[in-house]
Amino acid sequence: MVRTALSAAQARRVALGAQGIGRAVPEGAVSSRTIRALVERLGLLQIDSVNVFERSHYLPVFARLGAYDKALLDRMTMTRGAAHLEYWAHEAAFIPRTSWPLFRWAMDTRRARDHADHDGFAATHAPLLRELLAVLRAEGPLPASAVEHESNVRRGPWWGWSDVKRGFEHLFRWGDVVSAGRSGFERVYGLPDQVLSAEVLDTIPDETDAVRTLVERSIRASGVGTLADVADYHRLRSDRTRSALRDLEDAGVVVPVEVEGWGRPAWMHADATVPRRVEADAVLSPFDPVVWFRPRAERVFGFHYRIEIYTPAPKRVYGYYVLPVLQDDQVVGRVDLKSDRQHGVLRVRTAWEEPGRHLDPGRLGALLLRTADWQGLDAVAVTDRGTAAARLADALGVPLVPHEAADDAEAADDAEAADSPPDGP
Repeated sequence: MVRTALSAAQARRVALGAQGIGRAVPEGAVSSRTIRALVERLGLLQIDSVNVFERSHYLPVFARLGAYDKALLDRMTMTRGAAHLEYWAHEAAFIPRTSWPLFRWAMDTRRARDHADHDGFAATHAPLLRELLAVLRAEGPLPASAVEHESNVRRGPWWGWSDVKRGFEHLFRWGDVVSAGRSGFERVYGLPDQVLSAEVLDTIPDETDAVRTLVERSIRASGVGTLADVADYHRLRSDRTRSALRDLEDAGVVVPVEVEGWGRPAWMHADATVPRRVEADAVLSPFDPVVWFRPRAERVFGFHYRIEIYTPAPKRVYGYYVLPVLQDDQVVGRVDLKSDRQHGVLRVRTAWEEPGRHLDPGRLGALLLRTADWQGLDAVAVTDRGTAAARLADALGVPLVPHEAADDAEAADDAEAADSPPDGP
């Protein structure tokens, strides 16, 4: 079959347009309806516990809609009966609750795999798992910390969950319990019939149909992508993804394309458009769909990106919590941000311009002022680290902060990371 040809620039604009980036920011307050429509477009919001700047799931909404009331998203994701709940839809992620049945085949697969391991947790802790289900049946939805049990003791350092938490997580992976909101930032677990409607519970799609739907949603949200790109969006196996793409191609839902410089087959959603231009200013979460699959970020934007949170400070290249800087359709730099809530300051601990790109410091400065305001902070401070730091400080009209003065804060963040699990489930 003849493949439609796209230039590298066209593919970038297709990808960003499909993600809702570059659209006009709503005038006035952002409504819950607008946020809900955006999450439907993306399909999910990945969750991460690191809060040195802002928790990750809030950032894709800000990147696309500008300042909004985070309490709206909290009501949509964190409360019992909310429009969204959690599952391993990529990593841990908020998804529309109507999407939950699409992962039932994955739940069954995970349950069978865990039970097949005769030395694994499921086999060796079967009585505990039955007891946890009984507790929820008797008491209703609970966070793991609220369960009184001799096994509810953390083991090891920060990554050492208690057996109660591990048990709930196994049941959660299998769909035997579901998320019922969060208490603080701790997941609350409930039985499916305590949380989900009969309509959702009674929806049990065939695995082939479910995977095809997930693949269609992946390519719609990606705009254009390779087999690996599409498979990664919902962490599907390549063979299942390839089969679904073949069916969708036969149905005219996706079309094969050849993208300049990609060197491998790709597909574009039939409804995707090629924007003439993308006008955008955004800092992207490390777990934003635009950049979360690092090979795609390199292929689409020529941007090599690795998160350095768990790299010892002396070995970091760019900084602790580094976010890509998007200007129009190019990733032009990266900034290491910290919301210093005690002092009311958004701290730019490093600011870098990508080699061969032009970062506009005035535009970035204006974006960071809007970001600080959204975070409830009064000022932006720039540390003298990174190739763009001096120009950014000049654009903001603030003095550069000597990096020696920022090192203590860096050490404090290392201590903060040691107390927080990396993916915050």
